[in-house]
This record gives sequence, structure tokens and C-alpha cells, in this order.
Amino acid sequence: MDTALKLIDEVGIQALTLRMLADALHSGTATLYRHFNGKDELLALVADRILGEVRVPPEELDGRSWREAVGTAAEALYGTLCRHPNALSLLAAQVPVGPNALRARERLITLFLSHGFPVGLAARAFTAIGHYVIGFAIQQHGPGTPGPEDHAQLRDYYHSLDPATYPATTTAADDLTSVPLPDEFRFGLGLLLDGLEQARSTWSQEAAVGHGVR
Repeated sequence: MDTALKLIDEVGIQALTLRMLADALHSGTATLYRHFNGKDELLALVADRILGEVRVPPEELDGRSWREAVGTAAEALYGTLCRHPNALSLLAAQVPVGPNALRARERLITLFLSHGFPVGLAARAFTAIGHYVIGFAIQQHGPGTPGPEDHAQLRDYYHSLDPATYPATTTAADDLTSVPLPDEFRFGLGLLLDGLEQARSTWSQEAAVGHGVR
């Protein structure tokens, strides 16, 4: 999978062919079919290979609050995805269920449960974090996403708008286009974690009321 991922990093998903991979491995396409059934299965394996790069040593999570631990895990996933912009769509094409994906899912849901999240909320929290990190990475780092020069042009365009018609947009033009992506990522993640904390509190209160009724 290392060679397939390297080729995707270089040429993209659409340009990758089994013949190209076979040539890079000094092999033949017939040999490749002994290991997977076709390109779709290969891409699923590559997606799991990417998730295998996410490294969060247990000692970095021990003794930390759930919020700090989840934030660390999300940052690690985001950093890994940013190293493979051409492969980002693989994480959105289907729900990853390979060995690395299963381990990551088990670990994060267990983390939520160990900090008092009900099972239903823990599952939703895991999904929400994954959707946010993957979605942000695709929108901001995928092929064809805007570069610094595009942000400058967008800022100038906002400033050129009629302030009588778009007073809020023209006033916020600089702030809309100048926040570094890592800061924007952490801001959004923080809002999501705030919401999960509130949801955990609400679920706990409702559970307490329910037990009191019985």
C-alpha cells in the first residue's frame, strides 16, 4: 500500500492505474489481482493505510480530560490528512472499516465512554468529530482548493462590494480571508467540543431525572 499511496500523492486518484502500480512494483497486473479484486478495493486499502499513519501514543492521552484527549486525536488525524491531499476523497467515499479504522473507532468511542458519555452520545460524538476533521481537510486542502493568492483576491472582491448592500461582508472582509487554516481548524474543533460537553451535561441531567421518576 505504501507504493500505491505514494503514487496517489504524486498523480492523484483518477490518474492511478493498476498498470502504473504494477510497473512501480516491477510486477504485473495479474500479480496484483492476487492481493485485491480491483482498483476500488485497492483504494479502500489505501484509505486504511492512511489512517494507520495517525499516531497518538497512549501516554499523550493518559490523565488528560476527554476534551484534551479528543482534541489531540483530532489534531493527529488532521495532520495526517494534510500530508495526503490527493487522497482525501478516499476517506469520504465510504465508511472506513479496515483494521486501522476499526482500531481508531474503538479507541475513541472507548475514550468517550470512559469519561461518562452515554453510548448513543459517544457514537454520535465519534461521527461528528470524524466528519468535521475529514470535511475540513477536504474543503481546505484537497486538490484545487484556494491558495494564499486566492484568499487575497477574495478579500479584495469583498472590499469592492457595495457597502450599502453588503455592510457585514465588507466590514468582515479581512477577517473572512486572513485567519490561518490551523487556527480556523482549532476554532471550529473547539466549538464542536463545547457542543459535545453541553450535550453530555444535558444527557446526564435527563438520565438523572429519569432515574428519579422510577
